[in-house]
Amino acid sequence: MYKRIKELREDNDLLQQDLAEYLHCSQVAYSHYERGTRDIPTDVLIALAKFYKTSTDYILGLKDEI
Repeated sequence: MYKRIKELREDNDLLQQDLAEYLHCSQVAYSHYERGTRDIPTDVLIALAKFYKTSTDYILGLKDEI
């Protein structure tokens, strides 16, 4: 469901742990977001969009332009 956050992370040569530290959560919690086994809270979604300088719509797959 949230494959774009994995793609963004890998495109930026980051580890799940790097994003977990930025988001102040555990690596396990972050991995659940990437796998889609846990919904991304709104505040985390916004933080990821700001971090990657993209829109929440892009992360959610609602548009294809970064």
